[in-house]
Amino acid sequence: MQYAVIFVSKRSELDPEGYKAMSAEMVAMVSKQEGFLWVDSVFDAAEQTGITVSYWKDLASIKKWKGNARHKQAQAEGRRVWYSSFDIHVTKVKRSKKMGSKL
Repeated sequence: MQYAVIFVSKRSELDPEGYKAMSAEMVAMVSKQEGFLWVDSVFDAAEQTGITVSYWKDLASIKKWKGNARHKQAQAEGRRVWYSSFDIHVTKVKRSKKMGSKL
């Protein structure tokens, strides 16, 4: 069984270069986090909206990442500067299939 954290955001127009740098840092860090599996992300520049889905082995791994000190700093900066709004959803993945694979 795996879990997905779905982050739906509307970005502000403030500090796009700072956002890009922090985003790259967070992806590099989360990739080393115990229990992390992979991440998918899309962004619509015209609407300034994005969806990032990270996949995890278990809820304990998600909780540990949520409590990571540097990740907390990024979250605070996001609230203050980069996001005008966001929603976070955590869900259990019942089934997952990649193109060309059998379910």
